[in-house]
Amino acid sequence: MIVGFIGLGIMGKPMSKNLLKHGYELIVLESSKSASEIAALGAKTAASPKALAALADVVITMLPNSPQVKEVILGTDGVIEGARPGTVVIDMSSIAPLVSQEIAGKLAEQGVEMLDAPVSGGEPKAIDGTLSVMVGGKQEIFDKCYDVMKAMAASVVRTGEIGAGNVTKLANQVMVAIHLAAMSEAFVLASKAGVQPELVYQAIRGGLAGSAVLDAKAPLVMDRKFDPGFRINLHIKDLANVLETAHEVGVPLPLTAAVMEMMQALKVDGMGEDDHGGLIRYYEKLAKTEVGR
Repeated sequence: MIVGFIGLGIMGKPMSKNLLKHGYELIVLESSKSASEIAALGAKTAASPKALAALADVVITMLPNSPQVKEVILGTDGVIEGARPGTVVIDMSSIAPLVSQEIAGKLAEQGVEMLDAPVSGGEPKAIDGTLSVMVGGKQEIFDKCYDVMKAMAASVVRTGEIGAGNVTKLANQVMVAIHLAAMSEAFVLASKAGVQPELVYQAIRGGLAGSAVLDAKAPLVMDRKFDPGFRINLHIKDLANVLETAHEVGVPLPLTAAVMEMMQALKVDGMGEDDHGGLIRYYEKLAKTEVGR
């Protein structure tokens, strides 16, 4: 199976490397800033999404947001112009569910199938190939492409028809955002009250308050490491999609809206490119304290 991969960013680059490690023939866009690095590992290059799609059995996109995905797939020299009937497009970006459905409808007119398959886990899990993938689309297309997705992931779960993958990812991002806010409140409280956050973390991580978010982010926060595994700006993008979708279907999300405003405040303070674990600095500013070891 020949796989075309579009989007060699923080997540896409290690994901593409894992496809190569699992023996897939890979094609990437020659204009990508990491194309030469991936080509040195054995990938081929193509001049445009159209040219890439013409050579691939499966085309994976891993892009920032809905407009970029629409442009790459449906735009001039896009995937839709090169894909053949029977080609499968797997969009692993995190975008609005209605946009996934729109793109899938256009591709279906050309006999091209699509899965929306956003991921969770950030850069560390992209590197070690243990992402969680949430997939929407036809069962038979999911089954056909399961092994490709599993080459990049520890968990690949179909949650429904097209668009369901991104609805699931939105739910995931709600949970992560609120987990980060709760962790931040707890650690700032402990620190200001004179209790070491490291000891609080060790005491609670094995109980009901423990979580994957806590284990992934607490050590980094206490070490003051805010290099992006997942940028605040990207979480803002996801929460914008969350709130838009929630309003469309009539679901109030007051906690999500509150965390969105916290992240917006950090963006205004110039921290938008930092890791979303940096949410703790919003609380530190309010409490006039800093969490460390």
